[in-house]
Amino acid sequence: MIGRGAIDDKGSLMAIFEAVERSLQRGHQPRQTIYLAFGHDEERGGAGAQAMAALLKQRGANIGLGLDEGYAVLDGVIGGVNVPVAMIGIGEKGYVSVELTATGSGGHSSMPANDNSAVRIARAVDRLFEHQMPARIDGASGAMLDGIAPYGSFTMRAALANRWLTGPLVERQLLGVPSTAAAIRTTTAPTILNAGTKDNVIPQVAHAVVNHRILPGDSIASVEAHLRKALANDAIQIKPHPGNSEPSPISPTDGTGYRAIEEAVRQTFPDAIVAPGLMTAGTDSRHLGLVSDQVFRFSPFRASGEALERFHGTNERLAVSNYGEMIRFYHQLLRNTAAQPQ
Repeated sequence: MIGRGAIDDKGSLMAIFEAVERSLQRGHQPRQTIYLAFGHDEERGGAGAQAMAALLKQRGANIGLGLDEGYAVLDGVIGGVNVPVAMIGIGEKGYVSVELTATGSGGHSSMPANDNSAVRIARAVDRLFEHQMPARIDGASGAMLDGIAPYGSFTMRAALANRWLTGPLVERQLLGVPSTAAAIRTTTAPTILNAGTKDNVIPQVAHAVVNHRILPGDSIASVEAHLRKALANDAIQIKPHPGNSEPSPISPTDGTGYRAIEEAVRQTFPDAIVAPGLMTAGTDSRHLGLVSDQVFRFSPFRASGEALERFHGTNERLAVSNYGEMIRFYHQLLRNTAAQPQ
């Protein structure tokens, strides 16, 4: 399967349909209602999923297990772990983009004043990047480290098993890699800078947009408070963009939902270990908290570091053998959770 979206997320979409069709052909009769819900705009805010969750709530639905796209079977991605890791997302980070605005007198570039708005906004962005929110190893990220620790090298096992002593060292190591740094802190990412329209005119107004992915335990309000404290400059205006979201609740790993997914993973990918984790990107599942307290994020495909680089990129593709595993996983999950006992 080759083409944009083969991994994210048309492969899972088609595998779900194939699994349901296989179950119907084999006469499986669910014990309870199964909802298939596919949003049309997950990359643009998830209004479709939000509407579906609201409709389900209106109808009084009580969803025992919600499963959306998420992490994969990571092979060679987590340093120090030499076996594939099926990472099940038990929560996801929130999202807020903040616009910063700086003003100045402007004027001709031949006579620059000291209140240059472009300089002010550049300094503000640099200050936020240098004074990021503190890291924390707890919650879903702590559970992930506990889950993979037994399968790591001796040094890794020792460090993770004694975080009361090695915590600062482990934190520094995680912060040194963007993918793991994102799992233990609310991230700060300047994404848009805008000032001026001519090369010889100093702009009166300059703007910047800084995107934050919010760690559970933080909030939109605490991010805004941190920004004001870090900037320490009332002349810089701070305005959150619309369409933001708080971090999701953390789903339990000792409930029937997680255990059902874990069982299906072990049946489909017997060479992989299973561990919980925190989704650092956003999915439609953040809206399912309206109707379920067991919401998980997992995409049943095998992913190396190279495969992860193909998300939304050039030569996105999914192996036929892996596509077959995806179908088997969803079919097995249906059998484990909704089929009559054999």
